[in-house]
Amino acid sequence: MPPRRRRATLATVAASAGVSVATVSKVLNGRSDVAPETRSLVLSLLEQHDYIAPPQRRAEAASLGTIEVEFDDDLNAYSTEIVQGAVQAGAELDVAIVVSIRRNADRTRGWARDLAAAGRRALIAVTGELTSGQLAALARARLPLVVIDSLNLPRARVTSVGSTNFAGGLAATQHLLALGHRRIAYLGGPVTAACNQARLHGYRAAMEAENAPILPGYVRTGHFHYHDGVEGGAALFDLPEPPTAIFAGCDDIALGVLEAARARGLRVPEDLSIVGFDDTQMARMASPPLTTVRQPLREMGAVAVRTALRLAAGERIESHHVELATELVVRSSTAPVAHP
Repeated sequence: MPPRRRRATLATVAASAGVSVATVSKVLNGRSDVAPETRSLVLSLLEQHDYIAPPQRRAEAASLGTIEVEFDDDLNAYSTEIVQGAVQAGAELDVAIVVSIRRNADRTRGWARDLAAAGRRALIAVTGELTSGQLAALARARLPLVVIDSLNLPRARVTSVGSTNFAGGLAATQHLLALGHRRIAYLGGPVTAACNQARLHGYRAAMEAENAPILPGYVRTGHFHYHDGVEGGAALFDLPEPPTAIFAGCDDIALGVLEAARARGLRVPEDLSIVGFDDTQMARMASPPLTTVRQPLREMGAVAVRTALRLAAGERIESHHVELATELVVRSSTAPVAHP
């Protein structure tokens, strides 16, 4: 077994850079009284030495303590709800919440170390992709991780917060079947996303229970984006037997389908029924207001914060995965089928 590598110290980095320990400390703390060339050199050596600040230094960097809530895409109605829940929980617990957008390519070798050096007590990753190497980097930095709706987790024990996606998909499809629809399509997110798979399985289970056939082309996956709903809806309308109802894997996709229907002159819900998933503010503001499956997004954000703090404190948690209940909310985008 190879000898264990000694953890780099400020003195190690200072000696390599030919500067004082105080100068390295200033760089770590973001002080402005360091020459740009020196700052660049010190930052480079911090990364080379894989320096991770000890817990007491992290505490000095953030007196209140902070939790990073990291998204892998631009903020939208879904992510805003989660942020509001996280911020409210942080205020109640006297913890600051920092929101960042970081694509997978931005999680470089020094990513976890930089979070620790900045005083983060934990990381909450939302709808992101995490590799085994990134999980290992977080472990080395002793940063607890909580995931919300991750697209693809490696085979590792990762603490996560989600909702009853299968039950939500089942309820959405059963609602459309109860209205007399049989030609029901599913437009979802990434095929590898666990939440998308669960919603799709719920759709399939409801269809099979009613012996309703899933016609060729009726299941389409892409991303949880508005334009996927526009493009996917248009493709479904071009089928030889277009659907009379569409279950969308999120509200953004459902809103895209609404636009695709409008462009084709289809009336919602007279000609086409649409169900979304999330129950964001945009679903309530849509025309017509969207029937959707409500995820408790704010509560998911709050639970993630409380769980992250427990992990940071070294507490043992009862379950590594928490699922909060979904609920079907019926509005004006669904109606009995006009032409079975």
